Amino acid sequence: MSLKRIQGSLSCSDSVKIAIIISRFNRFINDNLLNGAVDILRRIGGLKKENISVVEVPGAYEIPLVVKILSESGKYQSIITIATIIKGETKHFEYICNSCNVEIPKISMEYNIPISCGILVAENIDQAIARSGLKMGNKGSDAALVSLEMINLVKKISNISRIGNHS
Repeated sequence: MSLKRIQGSLSCSDSVKIAIIISRFNRFINDNLLNGAVDILRRIGGLKKENISVVEVPGAYEIPLVVKILSESGKYQSIITIATIIKGETKHFEYICNSCNVEIPKISMEYNIPISCGILVAENIDQAIARSGLKMGNKGSDAALVSLEMINLVKKISNISRIGNHS
């Protein structure tokens, strides 16, 4: 017996709208992540420029609130979060990371909207730069790929649930 696999694809319809929330703190790194995300959404996802909204927030701590507001609006099929959190000498780093890692998934589940994480958490600035597309890939691009796939996967699962059919 072969198992039925349900997977999301990377292409999207013309009507798909995605919001990207980007932190201004560590902007020189985050802009690379944003560019990577937008490139994937346009080139691979086929999204039009006007269907991608970019919302700037002061820092990573403010991201969960904006994620919730955008999720409540019902205007977007997915949200991508972009920020860079670099470990310092105080516990502030842990509080910011925990806030994002706990609150954002709760909002995703509450509103059934895919929220992909392009938030870099790094021990130092060199690590963050390496993960922003200059040496070790681009986490913004990765988040955009996840977003595209999850939009389609959620849609497929919703259709199956509504129809009650697994074929």
